[in-house]
Amino acid sequence: MAKIKTKFYCTECGYESPKWYGKCPGCSAWNTMIEETEKVVKTQGLTSGLFQTKEKAQPIINIESGKEPRVQTGIGELNRVLGGGVVPGSLVLVGGDPGIGKSTLLLQTSYEMARAGLRVLYISGEESVRQTKLRAERLGALSEELFVLCESNMDSIEEAIESVSPDFLVIDSIQTVYLPEVTSAPGSVSQVRECTARFMRIAKGQGIATVLVGHVTKEGAIAGPRLLEHMVDCVLYFEGERHHSYRLLRAVKNRFGSTNEIGIFEMNEVGLTEVTNPSELFLSERPLGVAGSTVVASMEGTRPMLVELQALISSTHFPSPRRMGTGVDHHRMNLIIAVLEKRMGMFLQNQDAYVNVAGGVRLDEPAVDLAIAVSIASSFRDIPTKPDDVIFGEVGLTGEVRAVSRVEQRVREAEKLGFKRVILPEKSLKGWKSPKGIELVGVNTVAEALAVALN
Repeated sequence: MAKIKTKFYCTECGYESPKWYGKCPGCSAWNTMIEETEKVVKTQGLTSGLFQTKEKAQPIINIESGKEPRVQTGIGELNRVLGGGVVPGSLVLVGGDPGIGKSTLLLQTSYEMARAGLRVLYISGEESVRQTKLRAERLGALSEELFVLCESNMDSIEEAIESVSPDFLVIDSIQTVYLPEVTSAPGSVSQVRECTARFMRIAKGQGIATVLVGHVTKEGAIAGPRLLEHMVDCVLYFEGERHHSYRLLRAVKNRFGSTNEIGIFEMNEVGLTEVTNPSELFLSERPLGVAGSTVVASMEGTRPMLVELQALISSTHFPSPRRMGTGVDHHRMNLIIAVLEKRMGMFLQNQDAYVNVAGGVRLDEPAVDLAIAVSIASSFRDIPTKPDDVIFGEVGLTGEVRAVSRVEQRVREAEKLGFKRVILPEKSLKGWKSPKGIELVGVNTVAEALAVALN
């Protein structure tokens, strides 16, 4: 007979325990331990028998190396994030908020790959085949090489994979797939882990590029154990504000490419369309001659991007002023405010500070520090910056402006969009040839930058 076991799993990190804890010992999260009853059955299909090979260990220098072949998805922004295309046999996890466009993106990708002559199998555990057909008709994604199946039983899915023999496989979503051998409910930690292990064996063993759609928690992380992200080759997050039509596809893990690249899409009635020039799009509604508005040149992977950064400083009647940042690091914003108070003599202790990145983009690199400082100072002094200025640079605790990377790409992007002047770190002016038609102003401190930008 099968032995019944009762275990407790943390829904945040996947920590396993024989007893319940109010606070997870693994990630210190509260009230995340859930009880699961499972039957231990000796089978050959679970994680214990994933990669049983008879090969012997050999020196690494004797192994023949070859560049992994890439399969183009037909969507340039997705190819950029993946590192140049899909690697056969790779396992990709796509997460995002409900309704953000994950299924739309993958259905469009499936159609583009099917149109290129590849056989694609799209398995949905949340929609019927008729619903998927209606969505495909709306997107114009109908092809004879695109096979659709509504199934959540792992054994039936494996049979369908054997009969179709696809080159590209989509599972929407991994939380709906279940193994009959595991007695816990679909979407539980045990089911998600075991099903992902099965798909990993299929992808690596048969060379099928597989994409799994994962639900997210309230905090925005992939639902289920963190082990799920460690098992896959690539983790993509689909981000975007509900009130904006723009969507960002960001890689947080990629074994075959960079994790700094992002893809930008726009949602409309025909699905997701690529945004090839995001700088022009994000600056299209920028107000001119308004205090607190600056343009910053940020790098997202290998792509330079000009974004409007806004700041609002207003007096408060409360003992503790508010500090709110949207699209920027909140702690970095407080650090810059402290530098302005200490080094520039600005009295901001009785002022509320709000910083926002227009367009719903998030800027994480330190090169946006100087633009944040100039925006806050511009709003505090009520002096607008010049509309044809671009500002970037890292700010230190002593008020110095430090050099940043990829300066030439940032400056050329500003020149391409018609800006006349760039305020940047003095040390970043060396080692490259500046383009003609744009003025470069190097600064060493925040005081020098404010004197130039707010003059």
